[in-house]
Amino acid sequence: MPVATPDQYAEMFDRAKAGGFAYPAFNVSSSQTINAVLQGLTEAGSDGILQVTTGGADYFAGHTVKGRATGALAMARYVHEVAKNYPVTVGVHTDHCPKDALPGFVLPLLEASEERVKAGGDPIFNSHMWDGSAVPLDENIEIASSLLPRMKNINAILEIEVGVVGGEEDGVQHEGSNEALYTTVADVTKAVEALGLGEQGRYIAALTFGNVHGVYKPGGVKLRPELLGEIQKGIAAAFGTGEKPLDLVFHGGSGSSDDEIALAVANGVVKMNIDTDTQYAFTRAVAGYMLSNYDGVLKIDGEVGNKKQYDPRAWGKVAETAMAARVVESTKQLGSFGTSQS
Repeated sequence: MPVATPDQYAEMFDRAKAGGFAYPAFNVSSSQTINAVLQGLTEAGSDGILQVTTGGADYFAGHTVKGRATGALAMARYVHEVAKNYPVTVGVHTDHCPKDALPGFVLPLLEASEERVKAGGDPIFNSHMWDGSAVPLDENIEIASSLLPRMKNINAILEIEVGVVGGEEDGVQHEGSNEALYTTVADVTKAVEALGLGEQGRYIAALTFGNVHGVYKPGGVKLRPELLGEIQKGIAAAFGTGEKPLDLVFHGGSGSSDDEIALAVANGVVKMNIDTDTQYAFTRAVAGYMLSNYDGVLKIDGEVGNKKQYDPRAWGKVAETAMAARVVESTKQLGSFGTSQS
């Protein structure tokens, strides 16, 4: 199926909210990882989201050049083309964009989509994330307020972050006090006062409840997914809405228990980012292949190796299939398994 239209993308989040599940959003950094996600979503019968970070976009552009906007556009165009061959619907998203990366990442991508929409097409990306977690809350909200009308004009969705997800992702360090790892009702109230609840443009919000990017063992991070429910109730009371007025995003979920994920989804999470676990699944399969086919992939002891084994397509298919299996697992954890409307 083609990449979701703006209306289909918005409907995906509405369906997730109403159905009590969330879509997995997978960080990709190559055509192989894109193919792995599409394979896994197809096997799971689940729609989903493919997303690229600043570092991933740099890699798409070529690791010896500086051209992350070019890399992001290449990623999106590849997804738009190859997704036509898979019976699921996917969205395309840009992940964490801090303030210093805006001029070279999200802003030129927005301009490209604005030109495309002006010519009668759909935006290139369905959504973009502005990561204001490293700046004061007022500045975070001010920049989000400047981006939201532009997103609305191209019928795309803005993702914001209120609070700080700890750890590091693609060279961006997320630091703050322990208290900053837990978003407050007051912080979200301030954001909603400025951004509204959809009338000024649709946005989804990454609120923090102890999340940390990267690798950690279960129990190593103290998650409080019940906090999301408390914030939803606080916003509903303050603004006179129905229950769960916010569409939420779960960042830094590697190592989370099934119960923690389920409670977060029950409290309004409609999108969960997946990166570390799929990275490992891909690379672990490559490592296993190389060790199992050592004599074939290396020309040792005067031999010539085995071309069929060191052909990148041979180990690439193994890696993609292993990553696809982890994609399927994510859809089961989030409840999107078997829910595709395609």
